Amino acid sequence: MNYTHYILVCGGSACESSHSVRIYENLVEEVKKAGVDDQVRIIKTGCFGFCEKGPIVKVLPEDAFYVEVKPEDAADIINEHIIKGIQVNRLLYAKEKKSAEDVDEIPFYKKQLRITLRNCGLIDPENIEDYIAHDGYFALEKALFEMTREEIVAEITASGLRGRGGAGFPTGLKWDAGFKAKGNVKYVVCNADEGDPGAYMDRSTIEGDPHSIIEAMAICGRTIGANKGFVYIRAEYPLAISRLEKAIKQAKEYGLLGEHILGSDFSFDIEIRLGAGAFVCGEETALLRSIEGKRGMPTPKPPFPAQAGLWGKPTIINNVETFANIPIILMKGAAWFKSIGTADSAGTKVFALTGKVENSGLVEVPMGTTLREIIFDIGGGIKNGKKFKAVQTGGPSGGIITPEALDTPIDFKNLQALGSMMGSGGMIVMDEDDCVVNVAKFYMEFCVDESCGKCAPCRIGTRQIYALLDKISKGKGEMSDLNKLEEIGFAMKKASLCALGQSAPNPTLSTVKKFRDEYIAHIVNKKCLTGKCKDLVSFYITEKCIGCGACARKCPANCISGERRNRHSIDQVKCLKCGECFRSCRFDAIEKK
Repeated sequence: MNYTHYILVCGGSACESSHSVRIYENLVEEVKKAGVDDQVRIIKTGCFGFCEKGPIVKVLPEDAFYVEVKPEDAADIINEHIIKGIQVNRLLYAKEKKSAEDVDEIPFYKKQLRITLRNCGLIDPENIEDYIAHDGYFALEKALFEMTREEIVAEITASGLRGRGGAGFPTGLKWDAGFKAKGNVKYVVCNADEGDPGAYMDRSTIEGDPHSIIEAMAICGRTIGANKGFVYIRAEYPLAISRLEKAIKQAKEYGLLGEHILGSDFSFDIEIRLGAGAFVCGEETALLRSIEGKRGMPTPKPPFPAQAGLWGKPTIINNVETFANIPIILMKGAAWFKSIGTADSAGTKVFALTGKVENSGLVEVPMGTTLREIIFDIGGGIKNGKKFKAVQTGGPSGGIITPEALDTPIDFKNLQALGSMMGSGGMIVMDEDDCVVNVAKFYMEFCVDESCGKCAPCRIGTRQIYALLDKISKGKGEMSDLNKLEEIGFAMKKASLCALGQSAPNPTLSTVKKFRDEYIAHIVNKKCLTGKCKDLVSFYITEKCIGCGACARKCPANCISGERRNRHSIDQVKCLKCGECFRSCRFDAIEKK
């Protein structure tokens, strides 16, 4: 059917939590009410990436980009834009006052290049025909009928694609090992576990483009000689799971999964296995044990999974983002992909940009883009005019990067040189009000909870480092504790069994190195310069107090007293250091010391 308009409604988890489903339903209702349902197709897509401005509705062919849309705005979009041909100006991206034709010039998108996310926000992820209409499954056809298995390995190797799950291992080398491994039974596994705090790249990719993962896994199966694949995804991703289940069912109905795919001699099927949210299961051997029904704990390597993985059979494991690149590499060629990025790291990288940044969201940029471009050009800079302090990349496995490194081109090699890592793509921005001791403590507490406990360096080391950080954050630290943090951290990096333990000290080690003065202030001066460590903060009511009583009404501990219109006081013994009084005072009469 030929439509005059297409209305794309963000259907990612973040926008659905902001009532985008109701927006979609209201648009459908308004279109029917206006009698133009045969002229307008309304599509619930995946994530547009610009989460800060969601829910987002995009109208084609005008390319009108409507932000922060509410369910009640559906009537105006249909009656004004569709019926009268007048854009709803109040809903257009207003910050830069751009017209609909200038959407690509919006700073958030201007420096992005969407390869992994090429179909997210563009197609209906629950409609296989939408995917096929955008060259979907053509790469699988090419892999089946136009390329030998050796040629596929050579193409992936030549592309320079490296694993996007954290370690950055060359994908071509991994596939070549799987191809050369002996055995009639082999497996393909997609790691969709994604446990880093603040990371949601893989979830959004599956929600917006599940067929790209299915196609890539089938290509991998054809290449290495596997007939079975597993997607290991955490149960906390219900929307992604639902869309993946529908996509697998549709692929089978269209003969793109199952027996004799597209009439060839190749058969391949995929099962979904749900994880319970254990961060350690992001480590490939622990993930395999979990699929087998065992406790998710890493095993020593070698042997590597490509030689002996799932149930002892050769297994290739890649994460969602890595797989999402495979079909387009086969379609456009290795040279095209290699031309993007840096010599060390080809292609693009997806980051979940969060924290104290104006425009949080999902960002995909060419490798080699600088941190300054991501945080200030795409991200719009620091919220509330605050000063940039640092950015944490790689989540609990990465390190902190300070202002002097903002112009460093981002790739695997450069991030390692800065004492951090790419990780799966989490990028948390901090401002002057963030305490690095508190940040390091947060990540170490996470690692304490997520350690599987199999090896002593990780099991004991994480707890010891957390105890020291907790001690420092409460003003009870000693200068010798800084040396202890480094000694334990370096020991863990050398002796831990898997990457969780080896990388868990990174946030602590990098903050001790780059913000040593802040640690010393906690230890020597018993002060948290940012006021985030509650035990080192006290609230006092100054002479500016007019006795309005707002602080007393907000105080959960009932520790503020005083006569109306007279200066109040805080009982320091009862005070919980929650800061409610500080936030509620409209007269700047309360100080943190």
